[in-house]
Amino acid sequence: MTIAIFGNSHHEKISLFVNQIIDFLQTKGDVDFVFEKKLFNLISAHALNYKIINDCGENFSADLAISIGGDGTFLKTTQYVAHRNIPIIGINMGRLGFLAETDETEIFNTLSNILAGNYTIEERSLLQITLSSGEVMERNFALNEIAITKKDESAMLNIATSINGEAVHTYLADGLLISTPTGSTAYSLSVGGPIAVPQAAVTLLSPIASHSLNVRPLIIPDSWTIDLKIISRNHSYMVAVDGRPNTLADDICLHICKADFTIKLIRCDEHTFFDTLRNKLMWGADKRQ
Repeated sequence: MTIAIFGNSHHEKISLFVNQIIDFLQTKGDVDFVFEKKLFNLISAHALNYKIINDCGENFSADLAISIGGDGTFLKTTQYVAHRNIPIIGINMGRLGFLAETDETEIFNTLSNILAGNYTIEERSLLQITLSSGEVMERNFALNEIAITKKDESAMLNIATSINGEAVHTYLADGLLISTPTGSTAYSLSVGGPIAVPQAAVTLLSPIASHSLNVRPLIIPDSWTIDLKIISRNHSYMVAVDGRPNTLADDICLHICKADFTIKLIRCDEHTFFDTLRNKLMWGADKRQ
């Protein structure tokens, strides 16, 4: 078995924790490891003979990927494994952690279940973005959202939006979020977007600080396509794909659609999405006590 390990190299306990995982897995049989270079440099004493990933374009394969950190680390991991059909297990060492399956106190029990085949695979949809300029973004797909925002504190953006070729609305706002159901509990939630269960076949459009109070988030089928023409006073704007920023000139239009591949999440326990909402967002908790 080959396991790819990714982690938040800035976390103070990451080196110790990764080394413990390596030691644990090596007791379970013939296991090889693949590491991102920055993480490898932190734990090289335990992994001198293992393969290093230098960048997202590196050719590698693995049977599963372990993401150690918060949701940001998980999103970074998806960039390495999405096209390779490698399932991911997330270990939450951050604060909120909607994407992680388990936390650091349960990881060894979880890994034992995975090695024994006691797990299921849950697929999550992705968004893909293309540019009218023909330029290809190095990382052009998102598990959470594609965010169109102002480059600086200049006047708001004009975002002319068409869906399936039909003009729908021109948003006058600080920006616009195009989100997956997975991303509905991320940036979209903070700007008043609805929560969608991960299995919902939908895409969410949520304006950021809209100039009009009549403009509300919009939900469409994820099979529909979205085209955006942005006008900015300084003739440029920002596009962040799962937080990865790109600066574009406002003569470049955007085409957004559902990607033709998915992310595979490993699930070992029987907790549901609603359990996550209760645990992470404190749904049902009585704050009066």
